[in-house]
Amino acid sequence: MRLEPRRTSRLSLRSRNLKVTGAACVAAAALLLTACGQSTDSATSAATSEAAKVLPQQTTSASPGAELTEDQQERKKVLDATKVTFDDAAKTAVGEVAGSKLVDLDLEGVDDDDRDESPSPTATGSPTGDATGSPSPTSTASPTATGSPTATGSPSASPGADGPVWVAEVAEKDGTIHTVRVNAVDGKVIEARVDADQDADDKRETAQWLSEATQTPEQAAKVATEKKKGTVTSISLDDNDGKGVIWSVDVVGSDWKKTTFDVDAKNDTIVREETDKD
Repeated sequence: MRLEPRRTSRLSLRSRNLKVTGAACVAAAALLLTACGQSTDSATSAATSEAAKVLPQQTTSASPGAELTEDQQERKKVLDATKVTFDDAAKTAVGEVAGSKLVDLDLEGVDDDDRDESPSPTATGSPTGDATGSPSPTSTASPTATGSPTATGSPSASPGADGPVWVAEVAEKDGTIHTVRVNAVDGKVIEARVDADQDADDKRETAQWLSEATQTPEQAAKVATEKKKGTVTSISLDDNDGKGVIWSVDVVGSDWKKTTFDVDAKNDTIVREETDKD
């Protein structure tokens, strides 16, 4: 009668021990899994961190300025400094020679390989300080020379120091061409002179082109800028391969690319269009 309770007591103790041991195992297993999970998460997090250190360097390596070509950067530089529009420069140039008409206008420094020889910046920058009588070459390059072009005694040699310049060619009724240089910052005339290189045939041809051009350069510029929004940097009267005359208009857009439009000088239609990719 007394044995059964003792047996029951032993069984309950053994069961209790087994339960405690099992619970301990379960707890140990849970801790092991948690540790493993944390270890895996840590490894993943570390790998992600290392990748993050590399990827931003690849995406930020490109510079916005690097997208512009050398020609585009030069156009931007000149146009940012230009305050006088082509039509204002044209009016100023034509007003300088009585009875003249515009045949060519170009913003110096923008795609002009045939730049006029008179504005050589080296004339002001070169130590022709002998002319000034100054023993110090650096004094000729001082800001006072820039602020006062007349101080050098040669107005045609110093406009480059003052900023961009509009170079215009205006013709009298007989075709005689005058070159007029206009400061593109303040609109003042820097120089006006007769083109000494023209002969009788040149004058006759110019006079004929002007008589055939029933549309003004301003009208041609309007046609070009309606086709492409931008700034007119050059306009010139030219022969259209024996098919009449055209106004050739250069327009620089907001992307700093230049597009040349050949506009019929009689009916304002675009006969040719070409965009410079540089």
